[in-house]
Parts: sequence; C-alpha cells; structure tokens
Amino acid sequence: MAYVKWAFWIAVWVIVAAFFHYTLPQHDIVRVTDTYEKRIDFGENSIFWAGPDVGTDTTAANRDVFFIQTRMANDQVMVYRNEDTGWGWPPYFKFDTSNLQAEAADLKSSADNPQWVAIKHYGWRNEFMTIFPNAVGVKPVAGPDVTIIPWLNIIILTVFFAFVWAVWVRWKRFRDKRITPVIEEIEDSWDAGVDSLSEKRSRFGKWLDSWKSKK
Repeated sequence: MAYVKWAFWIAVWVIVAAFFHYTLPQHDIVRVTDTYEKRIDFGENSIFWAGPDVGTDTTAANRDVFFIQTRMANDQVMVYRNEDTGWGWPPYFKFDTSNLQAEAADLKSSADNPQWVAIKHYGWRNEFMTIFPNAVGVKPVAGPDVTIIPWLNIIILTVFFAFVWAVWVRWKRFRDKRITPVIEEIEDSWDAGVDSLSEKRSRFGKWLDSWKSKK
C-alpha cells in the first residue's frame, strides 16, 4: 500500500513539474540565422500548436506559421515557432506575431559578426513529434554569456509552493482534529466487538465442553 501511495504522489509531482516546465517562460541566448513562413497541416501534435492569429479564420485545417531559426553559442541549432497565444492558454496574451517576426529578421547575423539575442519562449522542442517552442519575445544582449534571472518564474513558483504548503497544513490540522479521532473510535469499537465476540465464543465452547464431560 505504501508503494502505491508513493507512486501516486511521484506521478502527481512529475505532471506538475512538466506543466510548469512547459508553461513558464524560458530564455535562450542565441544568434538568429533565418526567419521563414511555412504552411502547416496539423496532425497528432496539434495540441502543441497555438491557435491562429486573432481575427483570422479558426476553422481552417492548415495555416501558415512563422518560424525563427537560431544557433546557440555551443553551435547547437534551435528552431522556434512564432504564433499568437491570444486570450488562450498559456496566458501570455501575445498578439504581435508579425511584429516579432520583423524584429527577429532585423536581428539576423552571421558567425563572423554575431549579434546575440535573448529569445523568451515557452514549450518544448521535440524533433520526433515535430514540436517547437513558441517565441514570445526577442531582444539584443551583450554576448552569449549574459545571465537572465527568471524573476517571474521565481515569484510564480514561490506563490504556488506557499499555496500548496498552506493547503497541506490546513488539511493536516483538519485530519488530526476531525478524521483521525473518528477512525480511532471506529477501530476501538471494532476491537471491542472482536473481543466481545471472542469472549462469547469462549463461553459457548466451555458450555459445549461441560456437556461433553457429562456424557
């Protein structure tokens, strides 16, 4: 039973960690190498794509999506999609996809004369499932070694864990005051009933033995 309990809570916290890792903003220091637009036919991975731009047709089976190609300081390639989030989830309220694409195109640079930028994004990159992180902001930085402190993530996670802690403390107090005494009372009643039944069985056995001795 203890293994099932631990497995359940481990699964819950893995899901929570994956949710926050996908949703919260992250920053990559990269060099923009190209920007382009591509027609996408959505399939099994459609859940990892945002909706169409606000004000456009929402019933189309496919649509054009902006992409930003980049290269990191370690020469690793990273490709971002550039889609509006609108009023949906995650709540980035991004409506400036075209403007962001223009800004990224203006920041393109070569390896000989690199212009390093910080791309703010959310989501994952998975080549097997053709999943791309969604860029929500881009700005020039001094170099590839710039450190960006994720203040928003720190605040959100602090508030979340404070909320979880407060709920757990109140649940523990409620359990100790209301649930545990009831369970103990039921257990005591059960034990008393078992003892009474055992005593009755013992008396009945002695009565049978008394008849056997008379025979």
